Amino acid sequence: MPFEADLAHALNRTADSLEPDLTALTSGAVERGRSRSRRRRNAGLIAGVGACAAIAAAGLVLPGALAGASEGSDMQAVALAMPRSAITGTQMINAVKKTFPGSRFAQEHGQSNNPSDPSGGWVANGEVDVNDGHGAAGVGVSAMRLKLPLKDGEGLNCDQTAGRRKAGDTCKVSELPSSAALPGGALVMSEKIAERQPIGADPVPASEVAHRWTTTVTLKSTGAQLQLVQWNTTGESGGNRPKPTRDTPPLSQKQAVTALTGSAWAPILGAVG
Repeated sequence: MPFEADLAHALNRTADSLEPDLTALTSGAVERGRSRSRRRRNAGLIAGVGACAAIAAAGLVLPGALAGASEGSDMQAVALAMPRSAITGTQMINAVKKTFPGSRFAQEHGQSNNPSDPSGGWVANGEVDVNDGHGAAGVGVSAMRLKLPLKDGEGLNCDQTAGRRKAGDTCKVSELPSSAALPGGALVMSEKIAERQPIGADPVPASEVAHRWTTTVTLKSTGAQLQLVQWNTTGESGGNRPKPTRDTPPLSQKQAVTALTGSAWAPILGAVG
């Protein structure tokens, strides 16, 4: 399907929320690093509401799509730029494994980007279940490139997450100085978000609520962006994540930033931007 890969990523945040408020849906555009089962569920959502409406609700401006969108909209758009070179799903999976040395791995999934063909997708993904000896965790890293100049898009500003935050959720944006590894410096957004329950579901004890920790690093000079998502549980069961297997993610937010700006991900950042 045309631009299927990027559209699936655009719908991930909206599918997480599952609330009828369109404002809440549009505020959560473009989350990546999800499992294939979630992407399949998103495909069902597309069939129900229509692809064009889904793109608009997700708030993603795909390359060459929605060129006539009206100005002044409250919807936060995220414009993608073509990656400089191709990245394979295998490369993404291997880089994820290098991020968690000494761990056991399962349920590996990778997605390649295709710079020569926008319909092939401009986002690369690596998704792996990781067990570092302290409980299994689902982790995923996506690589993409934002158009310059950077605006208040995905992973750049906490303001757009306010509508979907609940008690205990956090979001912080910081900056990294320019260096040999990060020419021009980088923006870092760190989030902790509790999983939303489907409408009408019975309340779940706090100890059984799954959490995700999202760390997004965006190079200011090129727009290259890596986003690491860590869950304190793995996979999905009947459309919902199982009970948490641990209290904290495998990597702290500080460790996640160090990993994403280290040697394992340097080739990916270079290929994207």
